[in-house]
Amino acid sequence: MADHTPTGPVELGASMDYPEHERTFHGFVMLAKYGTLFCVATLIAMAFGFFTTAGFVSATILFLLIMVIGGYLLR
Repeated sequence: MADHTPTGPVELGASMDYPEHERTFHGFVMLAKYGTLFCVATLIAMAFGFFTTAGFVSATILFLLIMVIGGYLLR
């Protein structure tokens, strides 16, 4: 029986485009950070709007305030 295990170097294909990998990773991390901020701000604003007598307008203002402060802190 013939043994078909590779014996050459691990990277046999095209050379890696490391700057593109880094841009993709940076974009993923940004999406994860700001997506989490959006979800947390939405949940806090919904809890504030639904479980207090503040109402929709106050909850929207709180949402925007959390997004601005969180966006500033995450940059």
